[in-house]
Amino acid sequence: MNALDPLTALVVVYAVMASVMLVLWLMDRWMRNVAIADVGWCIGLVSAVAWYAWSTTGDLERKILLVLMAALYGLRLGLYVLLSRVIGKDEDARYQHLRREWGSNEGIILFGYFQLQAAAVALFSLPFLVLMQKGFPPFSLWEVAGFLVWFAAVVGEGFADWQLAQFRSKTWNRDRVCRDGLWRYSRHPNYFFEWLHWWAYVVMGVSTPGWLLTWIGPVGMGWALLKVTGIPWTERQALVSRGEDYREYQRTTSSFIPWFPKTR
Repeated sequence: MNALDPLTALVVVYAVMASVMLVLWLMDRWMRNVAIADVGWCIGLVSAVAWYAWSTTGDLERKILLVLMAALYGLRLGLYVLLSRVIGKDEDARYQHLRREWGSNEGIILFGYFQLQAAAVALFSLPFLVLMQKGFPPFSLWEVAGFLVWFAAVVGEGFADWQLAQFRSKTWNRDRVCRDGLWRYSRHPNYFFEWLHWWAYVVMGVSTPGWLLTWIGPVGMGWALLKVTGIPWTERQALVSRGEDYREYQRTTSSFIPWFPKTR
């Protein structure tokens, strides 16, 4: 097989993901659960990185490492979303609220949202593609440092998700705010570690041609989590469902970066 140039591989990823997200959007018309787009995003990212490793040039050892990193990150997150928000679950209340707000335009708006997810897969796969084209021998000190950032972030995000799942599994916590473990120090530790994870590829790519493209991960994900679909939507719904308890949580606990809570 002749290796594809990186731009062609990126275009292929976007075209395939646009088709996949179209199918998932049609499924949403029946399932009424937008979270399937998040599952598709996770699986799509892993598939894109594996495709790059197969179809482009680069050091085999670095490719194997990057595919494993993408797979462990993406499949863990995708499986968590699938089990906690899709299979046997009602749609997240924030999405239900948005459907009601959008009214008759809900279908076309969600079509755009699913297609944005396809573009996001291509966009957030770029750091992996840049690193695979790195012209230096694999496993430099920068790459080891980046891997350690990745490890801390993926373990931290998994631990935060597990703590929240354990809290919510107890029926008496249904209307209470989780302040267990990492949730004592941040209102969104899972989002923080998700953002931190993308810095791993920036560190790994130091001195690499195209290094600025690795910044797409932390900048793009930080913007989405802080300003668009992450914290704003989540906190809006939390105030509706948990009221004054969540307002107190906002007053005492860091919104994003873990820090010691304020005493009142």
